[in-house]
Amino acid sequence: MPRVARKKSRSGIYHIMMRGINRQTIFEDDEDKLRFLSTLEKYKSIGNHKIYSYCKRISSSYVYWYNMKYERSGHLFQGRFKSEIVEDEAYFLTVLRYIHQNPVKAGIAVNVFEYEWSSFHEYFGKGKLVDIDFALCLFSKDKEISIPLYLEYMQQANDDECLDIEVTKRISDQEVREYLTQLGISNTSVLQQMDKPDRDVILAKLKELEGVSIRQLSRITGISRSVIGRAGGTVPSSRTIMR
Repeated sequence: MPRVARKKSRSGIYHIMMRGINRQTIFEDDEDKLRFLSTLEKYKSIGNHKIYSYCKRISSSYVYWYNMKYERSGHLFQGRFKSEIVEDEAYFLTVLRYIHQNPVKAGIAVNVFEYEWSSFHEYFGKGKLVDIDFALCLFSKDKEISIPLYLEYMQQANDDECLDIEVTKRISDQEVREYLTQLGISNTSVLQQMDKPDRDVILAKLKELEGVSIRQLSRITGISRSVIGRAGGTVPSSRTIMR
């Protein structure tokens, strides 16, 4: 069955969302995030786009690098990216706020200032990757006026609803360690020295934690990813913010 053509925006502006296949984690560490941003910057230049549209080659290039790094193959993103048209200034600002507040609503940041992996901070500095002038001019053509208005707007409580995306809190290393203590494991050396059946029971319980990844468990426990992967089934899917 042929794909349905996407609706074209009269303004040329789109809100884009991509999600990991089977909702798997697509950014395991800061290196992955930096790599995706550098890929985005590269194809912004190649395609002569502003960061209000999207180039499909971005994801293909990043997936190739990701698969090489983690010795995996196949798809990383789930199907085609989702998109919606943005054709008026009011909704453009709503989408901008929605994206910047995603980490707060997902519970992985207390406020928009705290989360470093979004374009929020570029708007009151010199924009490096995003094109900040268009949005700021919607508040005022004078940056001394527009930036405070932008900051106020980005922090406003709201019930904004844009593209449908589910987000959950990514569990921290400290939370995993605290759970290990609850399971009677005082340190990782104890876990490493346990008999295989007892060790695998603990590993299986760790893998049941929502938002955890095998790579994260390997880093915390010092046990190889292959061993963790074989212990008691698979890690439940964790959902990530990706805009």
